[in-house]
Amino acid sequence: MNKTVVFDNSYVRLPERFYTRQDPVPVSAPSLIRVNEELSKDLGIDSTWLASDDGVQVIAGNKILAGTEPIATVYAGHQFGGWNPRLGDGRAILLGEVLNQNGNRYDIQLKGSGPTPYSRGGDGRSPVGPVLREYIVSEAMAALGIPTTRSLAAVSTGEQVRREAILPGGVLARVAQSHIRIGTLQYFASQRDVEALHTLVNHVNQRHYPEAAEADNPALALLNTVIARQAVLVARWQLIGFIHGVMNTDNVLLSGETIDYGPCAFMDPFHPETVYSSIDHAGRYAYSNQPGIMHWNLIRLAEALLPLFHEDETKAIELAQEAIARFQPLFENARLQGMRKKLGFSDNMAKNTAEDEAMIKDLFESMTEAKADFTLTFRRLSELAGKSEAGTEPASVRDIFEIPEAMKPWLQEWRKRIDNDPQDARQRREEMMSVNPAYIPRNHMIEAAINAATLHHDFGPFHELVDVLAKPYEYNPANERPATPPQPHEVVQHTFCGT
Repeated sequence: MNKTVVFDNSYVRLPERFYTRQDPVPVSAPSLIRVNEELSKDLGIDSTWLASDDGVQVIAGNKILAGTEPIATVYAGHQFGGWNPRLGDGRAILLGEVLNQNGNRYDIQLKGSGPTPYSRGGDGRSPVGPVLREYIVSEAMAALGIPTTRSLAAVSTGEQVRREAILPGGVLARVAQSHIRIGTLQYFASQRDVEALHTLVNHVNQRHYPEAAEADNPALALLNTVIARQAVLVARWQLIGFIHGVMNTDNVLLSGETIDYGPCAFMDPFHPETVYSSIDHAGRYAYSNQPGIMHWNLIRLAEALLPLFHEDETKAIELAQEAIARFQPLFENARLQGMRKKLGFSDNMAKNTAEDEAMIKDLFESMTEAKADFTLTFRRLSELAGKSEAGTEPASVRDIFEIPEAMKPWLQEWRKRIDNDPQDARQRREEMMSVNPAYIPRNHMIEAAINAATLHHDFGPFHELVDVLAKPYEYNPANERPATPPQPHEVVQHTFCGT
């Protein structure tokens, strides 16, 4: 009997056409890279055990714990706009589900755990680099307060993976509220399996949205809820300069969490058309396109659910269109409210939307012209917004960044705006500091950590970066380098899926 991790698996209780039972494929010589102690504690898992040889064997896929029921799930998806009718977990195994201390349900999935029936000729493995990238960025996103999958543990496999080069392999233990995607519903819709759609909608609602489960039209209630979640999520990406890179429908979770940290990146100098993904040749998933693409993805979700909305197809389409029309105003409101907080505009000084939007537009245009660093521009504005209590002045990023000269006209207008705000200046500064981070997972720092681990088996830079990013709003001059934009020779132009 397994007393180490207590599983309560609900997805395997669905009909077997939703998944394939599949054990992870063992590896030769696994070793621990890192255990997430905070997340382990929340999930009721002993981090000491997880870091032991026994725990490492489980994360590597060499040992199957009692209570796990390993599966690979099936789904479809639109990838860069092109339809793929059958995808599925090609390099991941869902071990099972656990309940945390608050009774919330979470999946534990192994990524890079070997081939499955959905691998499409691939080896199902991951180089250690993408494992480290996902660990770094997903945990940074969690610290920034962005809904995201999490990283429970990472191990190296002791085996080589053949990609463009021969690389060391790794496995990531990923945690999510669930791994059910828009593409999961699309798969059964394309099969014209209405019974499966009903089953899946009921499962998702009971698991994530109990109020939707009680609605007169549960499928429509699910659609409306997912639209609201994704509108806020993509707004929050925009507010921190995050570019997902692969916003395919199979990478949109119905739980509203960010998933898949392959060719993702945070912007350094701001430009609305920024693209990092090496496979996004047309810029489909550029920074400025993300809201429109999420809208497009949600239309695909509505299409998949259409048979459940109403028996009359015309009425069903009408209901779907009404729901989809809510996305844009929800997104715009979330973005505007977020930008007001980032710029220090208190509620009692919020002007009409047109004036606020004009000032925000002017800001981004001046940032583009000045090639200003996205993150440090907002952080420096936070510091300029007011003084702290005497003797408690926090460390400033001014030694590594100052507002560019080209932005000074906008800066003067901003100062006039906040000077007329009755809000206490210290309070404004503190509130701005709480939403404008000093640290983000900068591309050149991630690459440096991956290169150290891959080329020299040195995981020190990885651990140091994860530790710094755990407190993104607390700047420390002793950790100046992770906050500093890249030098010209450090600039990373492209990011890769890698796995």
